[in-house]
Amino acid sequence: MTHAENMDWWKGGVIYQIYPRSYQDTNGDGIGDLNGITQRLPYISDLGVDAIWISPFFKSPMDDFGYDVSDYCDIDPMFGTMADFDTLLATAHSLGLKVMVDMVLSHSSDQHPWFVESRASRHNDKSDWYVWADPQFDGTPPNNWLSIFGGSAWQWDSRREQYYLHNFLTSQPDLNFHCAEVQAALLAATKFWLDKGVDGFRLDTINFYIHDQQLRSNPPLPAEKRNNSIAPSVNPYNYQEHVYSKNQPENLDFIKHFRSLLNEYEGRTMLGEIGDAQYGLELLGQYTAGDQHAHMCYAFEFLGSNPMTPDWIKQTLEKVQDVAADGWACWAFSNHDVVRHKSRWGLTDEASKALTALMMCLRGSTCIYQGEELGFNEANVPFESLQDPYGIEFWPEYKGRDGCRTPMIWDANAQNGGFSTGNVWLPVEPGQFHREPNSQVGVVGSMHSHYKQAIALRHSYHALAQGKIVCMRTTEQTISFKRVLNDQVLFCSFNLSDDAVLVRLPEGRWELVEQQLDGLVVPIGNEANLDAWQYVIAVQA
Repeated sequence: MTHAENMDWWKGGVIYQIYPRSYQDTNGDGIGDLNGITQRLPYISDLGVDAIWISPFFKSPMDDFGYDVSDYCDIDPMFGTMADFDTLLATAHSLGLKVMVDMVLSHSSDQHPWFVESRASRHNDKSDWYVWADPQFDGTPPNNWLSIFGGSAWQWDSRREQYYLHNFLTSQPDLNFHCAEVQAALLAATKFWLDKGVDGFRLDTINFYIHDQQLRSNPPLPAEKRNNSIAPSVNPYNYQEHVYSKNQPENLDFIKHFRSLLNEYEGRTMLGEIGDAQYGLELLGQYTAGDQHAHMCYAFEFLGSNPMTPDWIKQTLEKVQDVAADGWACWAFSNHDVVRHKSRWGLTDEASKALTALMMCLRGSTCIYQGEELGFNEANVPFESLQDPYGIEFWPEYKGRDGCRTPMIWDANAQNGGFSTGNVWLPVEPGQFHREPNSQVGVVGSMHSHYKQAIALRHSYHALAQGKIVCMRTTEQTISFKRVLNDQVLFCSFNLSDDAVLVRLPEGRWELVEQQLDGLVVPIGNEANLDAWQYVIAVQA
């Protein structure tokens, strides 16, 4: 059985995330589209990834750029047609790529027909499809829950003279998962895409689905814990421990139903996003335990601002081994919600290459975000060009998510970097032009070539994709470990500093891996002299 035919292809797989608004525009409206993705699939396939994850392209008023869905079973016209999606899917499959769709189930748009009907009265067929609650005696919201996008998580509705819950924008009302009909409707929408042949789903905010039915207020979060948060420091969301507004135990029951549906189809998978600062890894363990829950989840440990020191990496990996020994993590350094990691951590190209090699050696699956394979830094988007409501709300202390969402650069000599011939929805970043694919693809020493080799390394050794991680050791500069699967053993040691270090390999015979990776050092005997951001990856002979 080849890698592509493996029903467990996701386990240890490499997933390439596409933000469709910013990938490739083919009709000149300044917004990326499905046909643009199809046009670039050979580029993605050549990189060697297993799958693509496409951020939402469903019908939407675009208040949160597709994460506010008004029809789960149709394509927004700005992205194309259902026929365009069918072509994308068929082309991807012909190239050996799996296709994962981003499902936003915790909330819908306030323009979804379900919400339009639900808000019309307190007595209609969908009156309890969303989270409605009476005000307190003084007219204030039912409890103290806060929205991630700022302010109360409750919005007054004059039609019903009640509040409705919104964990995000006021135009993103939360669905009521305590209503069986809601769960059935969402599973039916999921089945629609399964029947079309998609290979999996990225589940947005998977831990937000179910709220405390008693609507108890959240307790305060001690000040000393507020620095560790998924929200910017200026956001009052950080002042609460969100034990009742999300992370409810009943959530696992819905995840089981979702998994049961996927099990009716061969080789399908789900990747959950865990949005929680205090309990992210614990939830990852619960949500991926055994074979009845999510196949894999990601938390924000490596998507935050904590520098990638050996101690932080070891602490995170050991925590996963402790709380998710029976689960499966998915690692990412960048995505559409966070500052690109080269800028976030202030990395040189050499440091970025070392961390890429490290990620491909970790136990778990991996996600890479469009442009990181070219070494893109965060774009500088001025306030007058901002589109992200999150950034507009908390500017200037928090600049929002637009800096990682600017259009892809394909050709430095073309209009708008080859992304579009029209007026682009976000400005292109001139600082990214010199990193165009034309100057990197097939070029030894380029960031693109390094990513391609690092992905090939992961696919060449089953122990890297699915083996155990053992014998973790750290110094101030280095992290070392073994990856083991059956009789295949690899030793990995990374110098994550600007200083030269000497690393000793374990006893035995070791051979350097086959891939030509920048920064990879050939050991002499059982020792390797590693300059700044160099590393050794060797397989036991």
